[in-house]
Amino acid sequence: MKNFAKKFLKTLLMLTCVVALTACGQEEPLSSNQLAKQENAEFRAQKVVNMITAFVSSEEYVSGMFDEYNNVELADIFSSMYARYTQTSVISCEGKAARNAFSSFETGLEELGNIQDVGQPVTTMDDDTITVVIPITGANASGSVELIFTNDIYLVMTSCTLNLDQTMGDLMSKAALNTLLGMGTVFVVLILISLIISLFAFIPKIQASFTKKEEPAKTAAPAAPTPVAVAEPENDELADDTELVAVIAAAIAAYEGTSADGFRVRSIRRANTGKWKKA
Repeated sequence: MKNFAKKFLKTLLMLTCVVALTACGQEEPLSSNQLAKQENAEFRAQKVVNMITAFVSSEEYVSGMFDEYNNVELADIFSSMYARYTQTSVISCEGKAARNAFSSFETGLEELGNIQDVGQPVTTMDDDTITVVIPITGANASGSVELIFTNDIYLVMTSCTLNLDQTMGDLMSKAALNTLLGMGTVFVVLILISLIISLFAFIPKIQASFTKKEEPAKTAAPAAPTPVAVAEPENDELADDTELVAVIAAAIAAYEGTSADGFRVRSIRRANTGKWKKA
């Protein structure tokens, strides 16, 4: 009995876990209020897409025209346009959402071309927002419009954007372009760094040219005095003969009629001629 009770409890526990997991996998059904808000959001989203498409296709410079208004004025203008277009109640929206809607449609419709088909909306809800996505097919490309409303009784439109679908070729081309831009930027930076490093060799020369001071001019050294050449006596014996010098000095002084004190005999040389012998 004990073994049977244990098996029974294990089986019951397993069934309980399976039921709990199954319940977790199922989405909780929407209430009637949530269904009504979802349908209302999808209706407004479709009308907004048709209204903006018609307006942008018939007007030029839409974004420039709406740049003249602030967000409060733009929200009122958008609500009035919606009321005239749908002939129903006024829609509540934020001015920045309306501005972004006209700007994205003006750019996107040029690439989409003529609208050929507007698909059924796909809606997701959470506690705060209701997101409606409407696919669009144009003559040149395809895309989708994403609209976000507040999940309350007012259903205020907080965002409206036209997004183009990107093909694999577009994605690859953008990836290649981003790669080229990244590598090109890296190479340009490396080249600039190498140029800056190569200029470092000129910095000491430039610094030296600014800090170099002129050396004072060297004063010329005074010329050495020219030594006076003194004739050396040819005969040492005559140079040392003071008596002979005195006699010669006295003779010259007598001849000149002066005193011998003013004479100084520096050297005595033997004459080559024989005039003294004749005298």
